[in-house]
Amino acid sequence: MRPAKPDEWQTYRDLRLRALLDSPDAFGSAHEAEATRSDAMWSSRVAETTSSAKDRLLLAFDHDTACGLIWCRLSDDEPAAAHLFQMWVDPATRGMGAGRALLHEAVSWAESVGARSVHLGVTAADTPAMRLYLACGFQPDGAAQPLREHSALMAQPMSLTLGTAAR
Repeated sequence: MRPAKPDEWQTYRDLRLRALLDSPDAFGSAHEAEATRSDAMWSSRVAETTSSAKDRLLLAFDHDTACGLIWCRLSDDEPAAAHLFQMWVDPATRGMGAGRALLHEAVSWAESVGARSVHLGVTAADTPAMRLYLACGFQPDGAAQPLREHSALMAQPMSLTLGTAAR
């Protein structure tokens, strides 16, 4: 696992689109919306992120094959808060520790840049993702909200006060 490099936009794009196809009920965005984006947009997104002090895009690998991702961003409104999103691990490598490793690395990065709390949203259900977040010290933080516009699915906000993670 490591931070994405500026020239790895295709790897990021492919992982992101696979994630949206594999787990459509886990994300606020939909495959149909992101699949139409141009290569220039994907390239720009990764270039901006990898040069930003407020963002960290992490990729997990199984040998040389990218198998997971997580994005961590410091809040514009609350500099001591970080937000995690787009976390996904390929089904073929689930259960091997990539999710926990990605989460641990994102939380460690947030703490290293001065964040005191980390926030995320997860589909409100008894899922492996929810169990992972709870096992790593995240707690429900507020009322569940619709996952995306016109969705019956709910997303549970969760937060972690740094220094308390069971990593």
